[in-house]
Order: sequence, then C-alpha cells, then structure tokens
Amino acid sequence: MVPVMVPAFLQIRFLDIIDILLVAVLLYQLFMLIRGTGALNIFLGILSIYLLWWLVRMFEMELLTAILGQFISVGVLALIIVFQPEIRKFLLLIGTRSILTRGSKGIFKKLWTFGEETKLNVSPIVNACENLSLSKTGALLVFTNRNELEFFLETGEMLDAKISQQLLESIFYKNSPLHDGAVIITGNRIMAARCVLPVSENPRFPQTLGLRHRAALGITEQSDAVAVVVSEQTGRIAWFKSGQIRRNIKPMQLKELLAKELLVRTEEPSSTENK
Repeated sequence: MVPVMVPAFLQIRFLDIIDILLVAVLLYQLFMLIRGTGALNIFLGILSIYLLWWLVRMFEMELLTAILGQFISVGVLALIIVFQPEIRKFLLLIGTRSILTRGSKGIFKKLWTFGEETKLNVSPIVNACENLSLSKTGALLVFTNRNELEFFLETGEMLDAKISQQLLESIFYKNSPLHDGAVIITGNRIMAARCVLPVSENPRFPQTLGLRHRAALGITEQSDAVAVVVSEQTGRIAWFKSGQIRRNIKPMQLKELLAKELLVRTEEPSSTENK
C-alpha cells in the first residue's frame, strides 16, 4: 500500500491555530478601534494604492511601478505618521484594564448578541433636553453608532444605566459632579458621564459657540456618532453629525432626527408639550 504524502504547506500545528486566533483577535481590536472613523477610509486608501502597485508591477508598467514603489517603500513610516492618534489610542487601550479584563468578554458578548437590535427610547431624551433648554442648563449628549467610542468612555465615569429623563436632568444639574463633559449613550443605555471629547479645530467654527459645541463637532468629525448640545447661554438645542451643525433645533425636530439616525422603539406620549 502506497503511503499518502501530505504536502508540507498543508501541515498545520496546534501552535499555528493559536497564532491565527491571536492575529484574528488583534485585527478585531484594530478594526473596532478605527471602525466608523476617518482612519478606516485612510486605511482603505492605502490598501488600494498597494493593490494598484501590485497590479501595475504584474503588467510590467515600469513607470507607474517605480512611482508607486517609492510610496510603498516608506509605507510603514507613512502608516505610523498617518495613524499616530489611532496607534496611541490602541497602545493606551492595551495598557488599561479594559482590554485585558473585558476584551475577550466583550468579543463573545458581541458575537452572542450579533443581529439583535437595541432600540432607543427617544421620549425621555427629548423631554430632558426640552427641560434643560427651558432652564438654560448646558448639556452634551453623544449617541454612538457602529463605533462605540470605548476610548472616550474610559475618560469618564461608567454608569451603564437605563435611559430616563430624571437621570439625564440630574447628571447635567449645575451642582452635579457629573455635569461637566459628555454623556455617551449606546443603544438604550447611558454608558458613561463626564467624558472628555476631542475638540474640533475647524477654523470656520462659529465664535459665538462654546466648548461643548466644539467638542460635539470634534467627536462627529472623528467618528460616526451624532451629538446633541443644549446651550448654557441661550438654551438653544444644536444637532451635530459628520462634522456638520444644525442650530436652533426644536424638541419635535430633535425627536425626528433621533428617529432617523438611530433605531427607535414605540414611544409613550410625551409628558411635556413640545415647544
């Protein structure tokens, strides 16, 4: 009986499986870090240039190969420069307890709940913003989409509480220790309060608006989140998305915008009259 010879490249060791799993976890963490941000588009652009270089080299197009080859030769250095903020955030995450103690748990939780829809209850949010507007109490709310903003969650006080009008109003009460900074909401949960957000450096930013508005613009420039700001000076509500601002939003408009951007469950009648 002739023995069957197994090609060398098909021989897989147990350590190879561990290696593949570790790389998969690393790639998953990197993807979660840049998902929903401009960095993902930059990465796809660099990948496209590499594929184009490989294609022109295969067809022996010498001039394009030489030009793109110069870019590819400094690819690692270019990646470090372009992704410096993301690399810094990733290294900070590695050094924190969150990725060590909650990383694998978070992965399994996401896989377990994949496909489930956590719908947002808009009424308490709109009612709270309306009351805060009437009392001219400053507020900054950030609603996550695909990017859960885990890095920015770490800068605040973790709450993981169900959304309620009373809780939101108490957080932003002027004498509350949590009123400074942003509240980050994921799904139907208030994940954290007093979070520190990146400040926009847009030179066309209106000078009449304050730091809350600039932070709201900054987080929507760097992620796919949307933000709502209640002005402490005027009581007016502003809406932020994709680095764009809509000012003087009425409560009914706010409800419609949240319903359009986020999953909304059937709501009970508002306890206060929209103005």
